[in-house]
Amino acid sequence: MTTTERREAAVGRVREAEEVVARLRGGFAGVGIVLPSLRIDPLSYGGDGPVALVDLGRCNLDTALRLSQVLEGEGAGHGG
Repeated sequence: MTTTERREAAVGRVREAEEVVARLRGGFAGVGIVLPSLRIDPLSYGGDGPVALVDLGRCNLDTALRLSQVLEGEGAGHGG
């Protein structure tokens, strides 16, 4: 694989990660959850073999509890 091909592949992975972050942000917002630190980890795509890791970040206890409720199905249909 040439340098240009590796660079194009890396750009594609970063774009894909950006789309996933946007989908996650929208999905969380739909159930009343905001993860302020949700992002692509900038260090994860800086090397020769970028992996574009999604960083879900940190959140406060209330957000963590809300997230656990949604994952357990308790938040369904409650409008956030």
